[in-house]
This record gives sequence, C-alpha cells and structure tokens, in this order.
Amino acid sequence: MKIAVLKERRAHEKRVAATPETVKKFIKLGQTIAIERGAGIASRISDEDYVAAGAVIVDDPAVLLKDADIVLKVQRPLLAGEGEIDELGLMKPGAALISVLSPFSCPESVKQYATAGVTAMAMEMVPRITRAQTMDVLSSQSNLAGYRAVLEAAFEYERAMPMMMTAAGTVAPAKVLVLGAGVAGLQAIATAKRLGAIVSATDVRPVAKEQVESLGAKFVMVESEETANAETAGGYAKEMSEDFKKQQSELVAATLAKNDIAICTALIPGVKAPTLIDDDMVKSMRAGSVIVDLAVEQGGNCTLSEPGEVVEVNGVKIVGVINMPARLAADTSSLYSRNLYSFIAPHVDGESGALSFDWSDEIIAATLLAHDGVVVHPQFSDQKAEEA
Repeated sequence: MKIAVLKERRAHEKRVAATPETVKKFIKLGQTIAIERGAGIASRISDEDYVAAGAVIVDDPAVLLKDADIVLKVQRPLLAGEGEIDELGLMKPGAALISVLSPFSCPESVKQYATAGVTAMAMEMVPRITRAQTMDVLSSQSNLAGYRAVLEAAFEYERAMPMMMTAAGTVAPAKVLVLGAGVAGLQAIATAKRLGAIVSATDVRPVAKEQVESLGAKFVMVESEETANAETAGGYAKEMSEDFKKQQSELVAATLAKNDIAICTALIPGVKAPTLIDDDMVKSMRAGSVIVDLAVEQGGNCTLSEPGEVVEVNGVKIVGVINMPARLAADTSSLYSRNLYSFIAPHVDGESGALSFDWSDEIIAATLLAHDGVVVHPQFSDQKAEEA
C-alpha cells in the first residue's frame, strides 16, 4: 500500500506528518512511502534525509495523491477555493485521510470528505484511554506548546525570571500564574519553575491539585460541590455553571493582580475557549506584565488577545501566538509522526502489509468522521453539521 505525505500549505504551519524514523518503520511494515518535495524543510528534514530512509520524493501533489491509499497530514487538507490547490479533490475515493481535521471549527468539511469518498479520521479525537496514549496528538503537541509558552513569556517580560542576588542588590523572582493544569499547563508550570519563577496554578478539576503541587507550584481553586464533577470521561474540563464561573473569575482576578506572568491554557473540545481574563483583570496587572494565551485560536482565554499579535494594553503585553506547536516544529513533528505510526501500525497485516481497520474498535470509531461516502460520526450528521 502507498502512504503519501503532503507538504503543509496552511499559514503558520511548519510541521510535517512523517520523519525519517517513521518512514523506516512504515517500510518495515511493507508500505511504500512517497513524500512531496520540500515537505520536511521547515521541520529541518531534507529531501535527502527522506530518500536515505527509503522514501520516494514526488514533485507534483496530483501525482503524489492519485494512487495513495493513505494520506498523512498535520492539518486538514485544503478544499476547493481555500488555497493554491484542492488537496482533497486530488485524493482518490477510498483513500484514508488521517490528520488533525478540526471538525468542530469547520463542520462543513466533514460532509465534503464523505462526498469525496475518502475515509476521514481526526487524530485529535483519539480517546484518552490507556492503549491510545502513544496516539494522543493533543498531549504530544500540548506538552511542547506549554513549554514554548513560557519561553515566549520570558522573551516579552522585561525583567529576569529567577531571583538573583548580586553585589548591587537582589532581583526579585517573577511570579507566574498558569490557568488550566492540563498537559500544556503542567509543562508550563515545570518550565517556569526551571527558570526560577514562583509559580501558582488554577483549574476547575480537583484532581489537578496533586499534580500541580507535585511540581512545586501553589494550587488556587474555588471550593465547590460542582468541582467534584468538573472532569469529563476523557479527562478534559467540563463547561461550568455561571455561578461557578463568577466565583472563579473573582478568585483569578485577585490572584492575577499579584502576578507578573499569566499562561492561559484552558480549552474545552468542540466549544469556544472559556474566558478567564477580562479587560478589567488586564488593567489590574502592573505595567510590564505578560499574558500568553494558548487558546487564542479557539476564541481566547483573555478577552483582549488577538490571533497572531502581541497586543499591549496599559503596559501589559498579551501574546496571541498562532499554532504554538509549530514554533518547535522539529520536535513536534517527531512526536506527531510517532502518534500517526502508533495509530496505523496495529491495523496493518504483518505478512501481506495490507491495511484493514477494525471499524468496531473504540479508537477507530471515535476518530472516524466519514467512510464510504457517508458522514458516520454521530456528532457530525447532516443535522448536526447544519446546527454547527
């Protein structure tokens, strides 16, 4: 079977869906790997590296895709009118498209996958169960995003992060507040601690308390009966009541005014990011403070953040980097490509190399959006898509 890897064409994307490491692994499974010329350049992988691993380099994406059985991408394919080429239109009916497809932000694309006859699988919808840990793209990418967020904050912050005792006097350590203690948040806490900051964190899930404190940070949280059920079965934070949001907002406002840096990481799959920092809270922070909003592409945790911009309000810098994982493309590509290999490998016959997905498998069922010309995911039926 032929696996095709396209060059990413969407703005701000530097990652690639395969590395020489995973190329070698797929070839051992009996697969043929074809990669579009230049696909790995932004991730510091040359075409020669791919060739040395056993891949074939193809110049024309139409040639690359016309007989591809599996198409691997980082972001959803370009549709007609979205860019220089219609990537989806070049795929043959029956091909398996495996990527981060963002169906909640672009629900109309799901029907187009069905119309094109491709089998579309969204990697970000892999369930958080034990045997799927190696396939969890949200965790692998968020981990490095949380790390990079602190580095972005340190760059914009016009003071030192750690305490420094010098002959000329002492430099006080920065105080960092991390909002959301998921994968990105926990890595942000760990990174800020390594840089010598005093760190605190908040989350609606009580289970996060032990994790936060194990990293040496102080946990800040509203104590409420509602928090007992604040986590979904998949490990994500739930949408909370208006009363709880008000209490949490008051607590965050009081805490934020005492901190120099805020790292916002709160996301809920399928809905707009919760607002955690409003205009008044920003005004309460001292000049020179920094907010990094990792949720900016999903509506933002801060009301004043702007996608792709560093906004300054009353001396407070609000950083809205788009696609934070792509700022560490070499490492995030390496992890993402391993996620893809782990997702595909169990469904490849060891002797013949044939690919055969088990549609009843809970991992496959959770990620499958469209198959055999039909939208099959229950959240994206025709009616659901129209409502979205």
